[in-house]
Amino acid sequence: MTDHQIADERELSIATMSPTLRQQRSALAVVGMLSIAFVAIAPFAAKQAVQIASFVPTIEGIIFVTSLTTAVLLFSQFSILGSRELLLLASGYLFAASIVIPHALSYPGAFAPKGLLGPGIQATPWLYVFWHFGFSASVLGYACLLDTNSKKLFIHESGMPAICLSVAIVITLVCALTWSVVVKEEYWPRLLTNEVNFTRLTNYVTAIPLTTSVLAFTVLWIRRRSVLDLWLAVAIFATVVEQAISCLFIFNRYSVGAYAVRTLSVVVSTIVLSAMLSETVRVYASLARTNKLLRRERENKLTNLAAVVAAITHEVRQPLTGISTKSSAARRYLGQEPPNIDRAQSILGDLASASLRIDEVLESVGALFRSTNSEQQPIDVNELTLETIQIIREELSRYDVIVNTQLATELPSIMGHRGQLQEVLLNLIQNAIDAMRSITDRSRVIRVGTDHQDGKTVAISVEDSGPGIEPKKMTSVFDAFVTTKATGMGLGLALSQMIIERHGGQIVLVPSTNHGAHFRITLPIRNGSSPV
Repeated sequence: MTDHQIADERELSIATMSPTLRQQRSALAVVGMLSIAFVAIAPFAAKQAVQIASFVPTIEGIIFVTSLTTAVLLFSQFSILGSRELLLLASGYLFAASIVIPHALSYPGAFAPKGLLGPGIQATPWLYVFWHFGFSASVLGYACLLDTNSKKLFIHESGMPAICLSVAIVITLVCALTWSVVVKEEYWPRLLTNEVNFTRLTNYVTAIPLTTSVLAFTVLWIRRRSVLDLWLAVAIFATVVEQAISCLFIFNRYSVGAYAVRTLSVVVSTIVLSAMLSETVRVYASLARTNKLLRRERENKLTNLAAVVAAITHEVRQPLTGISTKSSAARRYLGQEPPNIDRAQSILGDLASASLRIDEVLESVGALFRSTNSEQQPIDVNELTLETIQIIREELSRYDVIVNTQLATELPSIMGHRGQLQEVLLNLIQNAIDAMRSITDRSRVIRVGTDHQDGKTVAISVEDSGPGIEPKKMTSVFDAFVTTKATGMGLGLALSQMIIERHGGQIVLVPSTNHGAHFRITLPIRNGSSPV
């Protein structure tokens, strides 16, 4: 187990998480309510009440389940963190859950008139004393270990041997105590004069778990470090209230105080369990949210990776097609008799330009997906437009497309990445060519214009005479992987929008009064730009 893994596990454990201000206020509120309950019960604790035979087995059945569940959860925390104090505390809750069984079985009237463990009447009160002393002693031991070096790992694997040993010791201890007070009852001081009334010794004996509980609460409240420490302090305070009532105000069974202390025992067994379940749900929800964010981040990275690959494929397809076509033409010219050397050399020059074009595409697409902007340079928009038209001239010629240019004079230069802006214009013009391939009833015309707007922006417009874009698709044309072409990838316009926004501009689809699609780009004029 690495130090990093240990740190992560500690951050997610109720035994190591620091309590929040809200949790501290909630704990103080519960302590306050328990104090009020003590004050309210004390005047009536000695008052005799009606005997309810099912009360004890019901209450102690709840205590068994809640204490055992808490013990299991604490053992699981120990298996993660390996600290001795958690093992001791888990054993204390297991002891409380285990000793409840013989206590309920020996209680007269619970399962049989004289109890199921024999006719003796002294076993039940002594088991009650063992129960509360053992639990408070384990909490006191837990609190005393908080400031020791027990935070160091006690185990390196699951901790199962230590857990099994602790369970065996607890069960053996419970069996031994039960046997001693049931079989050897005559050797124990009498705590009951009959099946209902306690002796005066009972009040002194019950002072032992009361004192242990007070010490445990004091030490734990002073040394509390975690959410578990906080709520365990509340639970042991409930034990203090329970034992105080039992020690000071109860003189016989079936009194108001006797029923009250059984109810408080349920509170003791459920406080830490409720806190652990609540924190487990909260941690689980936090982990679920974190996992969702990590999954979304992973998906975004995969999408970005797919977009990069698709973008490169999309952008290099045109120059690669040109290279393939020109290579075939060069071979034809060289294969003629005599070889047409001049034409072949001209084509080879075009091939070299196309190769450089591919390199520019790779660089511009890579720069687009980097977190930092590439170095920008002054760009003459008119010159960029004419250069782009020249690059794609063969596509224009092949499909009989006429380009009409309307370039504004004295246009200020802009600052930007030349290769990326050229990719935008190439995408728009190539899309226009593709859209007009099926047009036969009118001329195939692309209008490319530039304009100087209000001294702050430069505008570039590309309009074609194709079939246009359906109105229902106009709002999604810039979405990634959305395309109107049968073989398109749906990345050209998405990448174009990304590039333009990177340059602080905007690209929009303008409603066209004629046939076709009309795209308009606006780019800001940077400070220091001057007319060219």
